[in-house]
Amino acid sequence: MPTSPAQPVEKPGTPLVLVSGSGRSGTSSLAGALKRLGLHVPQPEVEASETNPRGFYEPQWVIDFHKRHLKELALFNIDSRPAAVDLVARYVESGVPTAELHEWLSGQLEAEQVVVKDPHAFWFAQVWEQVTAELDVDLRWLTALRHPAEVVGSRDIAYLSSQSDDLRLTKETSNVAGWVHAALLTEQAGRGSRRSFVRYTDLLADWRSALTPVQQQLDLAFNTDLAAPASGREHHPVDDFIEPSMRKSQLTWDDVRTPDWLREMAENVWELLGVLTQDPHDTDTMHALDRVHEDYDARYAEAVALTFDHTRAESTLAAREARDAQRATVQQLRRDLDAARRSGSAEAPAVGGREAAAILRRAVVRRVTRR
Repeated sequence: MPTSPAQPVEKPGTPLVLVSGSGRSGTSSLAGALKRLGLHVPQPEVEASETNPRGFYEPQWVIDFHKRHLKELALFNIDSRPAAVDLVARYVESGVPTAELHEWLSGQLEAEQVVVKDPHAFWFAQVWEQVTAELDVDLRWLTALRHPAEVVGSRDIAYLSSQSDDLRLTKETSNVAGWVHAALLTEQAGRGSRRSFVRYTDLLADWRSALTPVQQQLDLAFNTDLAAPASGREHHPVDDFIEPSMRKSQLTWDDVRTPDWLREMAENVWELLGVLTQDPHDTDTMHALDRVHEDYDARYAEAVALTFDHTRAESTLAAREARDAQRATVQQLRRDLDAARRSGSAEAPAVGGREAAAILRRAVVRRVTRR
């Protein structure tokens, strides 16, 4: 639910910049730039991949931590469901995620400035806030902003290129809704802390100009003078890392098929977040974002109600398919066992109840997945 705007509170302790937000928005570029500017990324890092050959700059432990707990809750990175917020809130009341993060983070604070990047982090904002307060760490939020049409296109290129047109059509609408929800939640997460927003296009066009307000708003020390005149400027490793060609997706709303109201809402959120690049705690903008959040929740509830019969039918069919797969697997196991008994093979292994149950579960999963 929307929260009231709050001004940042001055805190002592080690600065920790938490880079979060929707995936494919430039978070890796931001974290990679900060690392080259002198901030420390806790090791080991997630290795580069085909979808992100320049590197993710994500601590492996943090990625595993967030993914494991989100999987437990059956949540996605940019889950569009408003109810997901309450699911996470109830889940963290157990104290388990907090205790785990406390143990890990307490061993990562030898560096003068730390940067942790994970697009999942906003889901567990309250955990990060509690743990950093307990460890006397100054939590600061950094959000990369990229137009939602480009984010959806970039996600499609990276994750859906081999899927059917029908699936991609469905996911475009889902991804735009997820972007809106993730953007609203990420903005809320940083209220009350030092924070900064930077447009991905600005970062690629001139990283020094784009990161100058970030340095000021987050009160960071860099290993170079961003304000140095071009004539006296030395070459910096970030010059080799950030370049305009990194912007592979340059789509517009004309390239995305989604309901008009959702497109207009996403565009409104994009414009409001742009205001926060200048003043990260602009009260009028935060109130406007709260109103959008309320509208989003209401429209989502309407959509759920409209698709109730469809969802119920899909659930019924999925359960029936699982039962059919289980019966077919049991019948096949019986045939295999009968054949082994008739052959009288001395090499046929004895299968106990637990082993048979495990075999059955794996077989059912394989059948359902194939279908």
